[in-house]
Amino acid sequence: MGDVLEQFFILTGLLVCLACLAKCVRFSRRILLNYWKVLPKSFLQSMGQWAVITGAGDGIGKAYSFELAKRGLNVVLISRTLEKLEAIATEIERTTGRSVKIIQADFTKDDIYEHIKEKLAGLEIGILVNNVGMLPNLLPSHFLNAPDEIQAERSHPEHFFWDSPVSLASLLHVLSFQGVCVRIFQGPARGI
Repeated sequence: MGDVLEQFFILTGLLVCLACLAKCVRFSRRILLNYWKVLPKSFLQSMGQWAVITGAGDGIGKAYSFELAKRGLNVVLISRTLEKLEAIATEIERTTGRSVKIIQADFTKDDIYEHIKEKLAGLEIGILVNNVGMLPNLLPSHFLNAPDEIQAERSHPEHFFWDSPVSLASLLHVLSFQGVCVRIFQGPARGI
């Protein structure tokens, strides 16, 4: 009888230890998974339902548009080429099912802000990706030979976007923008 009782207590102790181990593993897994995630899926939507991406016709702006739509946000695409915007908007709507608005605007001109303000009115904007900017040419030597006004504008692409008296930043302030702003500056990507 002593051997049976001893085996019973060993088996009971083993089962209790396994149950505790399973609970510890489950708890550790939950904790670690939350730390491994950069942002929870609901974070982006908590900022607002819409993301505004300037320079969305190509490159980084286009990539941001797709990623933000994949993560559940509706997107407003702003660029100067209407055909590119329409193609990208169609593709985003088809692949992600999110709503897309397009605004054709050339940030080298100062008369675009009222048009943008009208188009953004009433939207709950949570993210602004400022991807506006251009260089006069890809060669640094040509940049140095450009007139001073062009050098100043091109070396600070945010000039088109932030320093205008009625800039998009001030429009977003008027529209109660309290979200995240991502500013991107890009230059030529060729090796030296």
